[in-house]
Amino acid sequence: MADHSTNGTAPRHAARGARRAASVIPLICAAQFVLQLDFSIVNVALPSIQRELSMPAAELQWIVTGYALAFGSLLLAGGRLADLLGRRQVLTVGLALFGIASLACGLAQSPIMLIIARIVQGVAGAMVSPAALSLLTTTNAEGAARNRALAIWQATTAAGATAGIVAGGLLTQYFGWRAVFLINPPVIALMLALVPRLPAGKRSGGRGSVDVRGALLVTTGIAALIFGLSSGQQHGFTAPATLVALALAVLLTTGFVFAEKRSAAPMLPLSILAEPARRAAIAAMLLIGAILAGYVYFASLYLQKVLGFSPVATGLALVPSTVTVVLVSTLGTRRLLARFSTKAVLLAGLACMGAGQLWLAQITAGAGYPGAVLPGLVLTAAGVGLALPTASIAITSGVRAGDQGLAGALFTTSQQTGAAVGLAILATAAATTSGHSGSLVDGYRLSFLIATGLAVLAAIIVALQLSSKSHRVDPEHQQTGPDGPPAAPTAPTQLGKR
Repeated sequence: MADHSTNGTAPRHAARGARRAASVIPLICAAQFVLQLDFSIVNVALPSIQRELSMPAAELQWIVTGYALAFGSLLLAGGRLADLLGRRQVLTVGLALFGIASLACGLAQSPIMLIIARIVQGVAGAMVSPAALSLLTTTNAEGAARNRALAIWQATTAAGATAGIVAGGLLTQYFGWRAVFLINPPVIALMLALVPRLPAGKRSGGRGSVDVRGALLVTTGIAALIFGLSSGQQHGFTAPATLVALALAVLLTTGFVFAEKRSAAPMLPLSILAEPARRAAIAAMLLIGAILAGYVYFASLYLQKVLGFSPVATGLALVPSTVTVVLVSTLGTRRLLARFSTKAVLLAGLACMGAGQLWLAQITAGAGYPGAVLPGLVLTAAGVGLALPTASIAITSGVRAGDQGLAGALFTTSQQTGAAVGLAILATAAATTSGHSGSLVDGYRLSFLIATGLAVLAAIIVALQLSSKSHRVDPEHQQTGPDGPPAAPTAPTQLGKR
């Protein structure tokens, strides 16, 4: 009789845990949607902001760069804080700070007030994103449940980015530029009311101290890199400020690696990078981030400057690519991962991305959207829908629950860093080519051709470095279940051939 009772209790606990894990997904993905929305929503409003606040062009770009600089450089620190202090707690503080900063942006009366508020938004985003992603991975056990959750996460990311372009145009046109910021606080308030329903999770065990030196080195190193690339894109890569920033980035990053090797409680345990599959996935994400940033940027410029699309029409023209990412991520990728290896699905995604970029590299000044642009956008988007969830699975699989915030931050940081590096390189190459030939289209074509090469390079890295052996989770690295205790052992996560 006792055995029967025990046997009956276990399924009930499992069912309750599964329901709780599923309930986490909408709120977590809503937080990611808001972050991605704010990456793109402000771009359409920049001309209106410049006119009303009388901002010089040199200051105007800091509305975008300030956010990206703070967000990208603080992600690793934010992920580590989430592991050490508690993911739900860090998510709550980050959301509240993001809402306050959004309100300050919408009420800004001077350029400096707006720029500072945007930087604070970036800081808050660096707390929210890794905390949210690690909550998603720790409440959904490795396997089908986590694959589904990460597919929805990536679909939400794509939807937020494109929705920002469309919403930014509509809000700016009908309500003014302040509306693109003031729309956030009510949404954030609703999310904060729901956050207590999320599982608190466990804080990381024995390594509870904060590696301040490591955090400062990696944060300032990434900040110097992003600043140097931004400066190079605007003022040239031989400008003194650019050279100093890039040299400082190299020195700080090198110092960070040495400091982490000697630290008793490192912010980024180098053992997390020991898995070849994880290193390959991170390298692929750097290149994928470059392709993503470049293709949206140059497709938007081509549509507006060559084909004469309005900002709103440009946003609508990008909707098919977003729909493709959402459908492939949520309906296709998790089904393919159930039948094929992570390596095979990731290679298929990179092949689609490369084919899409090669298609876009054929654009001409007299081409039309349906034939010259749409197929390339959809092909690239299909590849993104396959590659991003698969890469996120490869990066977070096998990581102990106490390091999941850091693993999520590694994924996002590699994407953001790749985007900054890639866009700087692609924009410089496009500008140089356009300057020599006098044709914008020549520069855009070259950028898409380089992006094709990046997809090929990523595919080579994955093909050579992603192991064909199964990756098993060690007992020490066992994932927590939805309610905190260790979940039942799952089937091995196979990063190679099945």
